[in-house]
Amino acid sequence: MTTQTSDLLAAAAPRTVDVVRGIADDQLDLPTPCHDYVVRDLLNHLFEVVVNFQELAAKQPVEWAEKPDHLSDGWRDRFEAETDRLVAAWSDPSTLEGVSPGMGMPQTVIGGMALLDLTVHGWDLAVATGQPYSPAPEALVELHELVEQLGPTARKMGVFADPIPTPTTAAPAPDLAHLLSQTGRTPTWPTP
Repeated sequence: MTTQTSDLLAAAAPRTVDVVRGIADDQLDLPTPCHDYVVRDLLNHLFEVVVNFQELAAKQPVEWAEKPDHLSDGWRDRFEAETDRLVAAWSDPSTLEGVSPGMGMPQTVIGGMALLDLTVHGWDLAVATGQPYSPAPEALVELHELVEQLGPTARKMGVFADPIPTPTTAAPAPDLAHLLSQTGRTPTWPTP
């Protein structure tokens, strides 16, 4: 059994897994489009997202304050295994019912947030480490709607920066460039 959320996660996850697998150990201290994160920090954050959103699918509480270092031996394989678990966690239709006890938002939005992090942070890591990245096209429509919905609150909370104009000659495809711009990223990063 699958859900729309698990199908979209299944389409997006391998693209981000490929990027993660392509990150060399000597690239872990490179800057990323996420101003507060170098590659190592962003990888640890994305690991935390992938693991915690499995629990959120089961409507279980999660701990965001702990910041474990996930980048020990075999971290690339573990990241892939955890993304597989994330997809499986959202494949039961009951995961999309109701409101998340820990986050106070509809479960459908919570699943979309996992998809957003996989997609946007996949791009962040790719451009930071000089890799190509192409998002799952079927995810972009959903993500544009989600960012539109979450944008004002996410900006107040500092999760998104203020939107920037989408460059007409952006390096990524126009749909991805628009999504990145709406989260406050410069699609032509590292150049303005």
